[in-house]
Amino acid sequence: MSAFPTAPIEPMLAKVAESLPTDEGFLFEPKWDGFRALVFRGNEQTYLQSRDLRPLNRYFPELEKALHEALPKGCVLDGEIVVARNGTLDFDALQQRLHPAASRVVRLAKETPASFVAFDLLGAGGKSTMELPQAERRSRLERLLGKAKAPLHLTPMTRDRAQAEQWLQQFEGAGLDGVIAKLENAPYMPGKRTMLKIKHVRSAECVVAGFRWYKERTDAVGSLLLGLYDEAGALHHVGVTSAFTMAMREQLATELAPLREGALENHPWKDWAVTSDDSQRMPGAQSRWSAGKDLGWEPLRPERVVEVKYDHLQGERFRHAAIFLRWRDDKPASDCRYDQLEVTTPFELAKVFGAKASTS
Repeated sequence: MSAFPTAPIEPMLAKVAESLPTDEGFLFEPKWDGFRALVFRGNEQTYLQSRDLRPLNRYFPELEKALHEALPKGCVLDGEIVVARNGTLDFDALQQRLHPAASRVVRLAKETPASFVAFDLLGAGGKSTMELPQAERRSRLERLLGKAKAPLHLTPMTRDRAQAEQWLQQFEGAGLDGVIAKLENAPYMPGKRTMLKIKHVRSAECVVAGFRWYKERTDAVGSLLLGLYDEAGALHHVGVTSAFTMAMREQLATELAPLREGALENHPWKDWAVTSDDSQRMPGAQSRWSAGKDLGWEPLRPERVVEVKYDHLQGERFRHAAIFLRWRDDKPASDCRYDQLEVTTPFELAKVFGAKASTS
């Protein structure tokens, strides 16, 4: 093995797959919905690194302390920082932990303490393990964390595709995000998309109630703002769809132009201001995660319906950007309601942490 790996290290990444692979030689793990993080346990301190190579220690002081006490010197872990509330993962609460005020950080560390779920071993005993096969790294990780206690957890793993399918169906009810498939003979490859992520795929019909321009242009659409009606008839901003070709962006600018006329007059979102506290549900609001980007939006009369593909609902919003499928001009906008969405069966997070792996 080579010398002990030091920060920063780009995490190994995953590419999207439609279904679990059927070939032999894969290890399957739950896909956690949190902040990707690498943990470097040095002699005197423990360093938490984010996916984009930035330090996370100041935001999770309780986790830094716990991991420093629980881990042996000279190890590096890859995993996910998560926050659990009421028996399920809570990504919104996790986002709130990234607060600039030190006093708020201290308070949130007590109110919504974080946990770390480890799923790979990059270094042990002061030596790198990244060149070892995934299966060997997993075996060493199990030995290292065999007696781990909260807030440190070892993610479940199985070689049994049937069990992974069961995890894919059940664990979403605890707030998880799918299943990861890893080749058991692969080394750790920083920054490379060598893993597979399999997530739930669903479709929904949404009202297009606005859009954002593409970068600095005013003749190309950047993203469409999607809405769904609740039982009381209120239209909620639920997310965006934005993966278009340039030709499509220009076509959308022309196609949607008639819906801009008089759109703001009776628009259900016209009273929203960017200074409002309800930034999670407003299409034009700035937040500490928007990095100063221009999130201004152009209202449209909420008349057109689009069908989009989505993977996960976080509260009342799509967790990730939805994928444009097609226009549904045969559907009235009033039919775009929350009650069309699939309801996930709740599942206890404790059962995920305690899941028994099958090695068959």
